[in-house]
Amino acid sequence: MSTTQTPPEAPAGPSVQRLARQRSLWERTNKATLVMAGVTLAVFVFFAAADSAFLTFANLSNLATQVGPVLIVGVAMTFVITAGQIDLSVGSIVAFVAAISAQLLVAGWDSSLVMVAALLMGLGWGLVNGWFTAYQGIPAFIVTLATLSVVRGLALFQTEGFSVPIASTTFVAKLGTARWLGFSATAWIALAVVVLGLVLLHATRFGQYVIGIGAAAESVRRAGVNVKLVTMAALGFSGLAAGLAGLLIAARLGSGSANSAQGFELTVIAAVVLGGTSLLGGRGTIVGTLIGALLTQIIANGLTLLSVSPYLTPIITGAVLVLVVWVNLRGRDLAWFVQRLTRRA
Repeated sequence: MSTTQTPPEAPAGPSVQRLARQRSLWERTNKATLVMAGVTLAVFVFFAAADSAFLTFANLSNLATQVGPVLIVGVAMTFVITAGQIDLSVGSIVAFVAAISAQLLVAGWDSSLVMVAALLMGLGWGLVNGWFTAYQGIPAFIVTLATLSVVRGLALFQTEGFSVPIASTTFVAKLGTARWLGFSATAWIALAVVVLGLVLLHATRFGQYVIGIGAAAESVRRAGVNVKLVTMAALGFSGLAAGLAGLLIAARLGSGSANSAQGFELTVIAAVVLGGTSLLGGRGTIVGTLIGALLTQIIANGLTLLSVSPYLTPIITGAVLVLVVWVNLRGRDLAWFVQRLTRRA
């Protein structure tokens, strides 16, 4: 009786291993962030070519200052959206903190106390949002939509709709005009918040819990994580960031107004989503948020230099958002098709 020996399978060649590594890298790469980096660079080059004033140091410094508040709140919003939630109240919290902080300064409070109070006010509103969302089971969309109205209404009631000037001799006012290496304190603080966000999201358990909750909350809960507490903390972080942004805006403008930051929350959410953070949760990118914030403010800044109506800014930003989402969806289809072909080969 004869037996037929089956020859051993040939080991995978280096080309197959290379394809596997490339496919793994492609799967790990946040394609939305890469697309947005390209779009932002293209928009930057366009405005640089369209107006010579765009590339001046004075304008770039001003651009960094404009990006600051959006970026500060955007970093915190990245955690909120990655956890599968959303915060529509940040614009109202910014206005509330700006107005009340200015009133406290007028009342004679020391700048250091006002700065602490501003952060606590923002954190407090964020924790209110978090408590109703996490512990009372009310969707964050509904909770923050309600606080959006309540918080701004309180600010308008307290100030009667008037701007409250800040004396130029206070430390808060000096913070608004302070510069280092040609860039404002707002820009440097925003950069520090970006670094903090990167560390929190990628190098701490809190960041991993946030990502896990957005991807599969029930699995994370079964693993022993206090999902409610993490969700509340994420929304608290968003409120804290909004409080900081409100203080910096009031310092830069030299006054606090309950009418400020209209539509701010939509700009922040657009920056986060444009950067590649998934609105469905489970995937977040701080670098992408940085790129998205830059894009929104580059568009606004460039249109201003070209004497184009500022009302076109949200139209163009919205169009870019739709375009990027469409390109990323097409990109996923292309990646799926390439994977099918390589598997067949």
